[in-house]
Amino acid sequence: MNFYPQFWTRAFDFQGRTTRIDFWKIFFTNLILGFLLSKIGNDAVYFIFAVASICPGIAMNVRRIRDTGRAWPWIFISLVPLIGFLWLVWIECQPSADRESNHSG
Repeated sequence: MNFYPQFWTRAFDFQGRTTRIDFWKIFFTNLILGFLLSKIGNDAVYFIFAVASICPGIAMNVRRIRDTGRAWPWIFISLVPLIGFLWLVWIECQPSADRESNHSG
């Protein structure tokens, strides 16, 4: 499970790449942890976890988008009502691009 500590240590790292498998492992780990904290822990613990996950989550999304060969501003597609979130999920499900065509620098 070395992928999960990297989620926290790379919280402010918007460069580089996050592979598809690491992205989804972290996504589902956070989903399960959030669910468990909301059911088992008190509201304050869940709130702290949720707020603390915002910046690492954005950084991970940017790295994942860059890994697909797209520029980081594609993260804003999620702001489009109704379809934006689904479009972002579709982008994040795409395979990694070659490093030459990648916008990760």
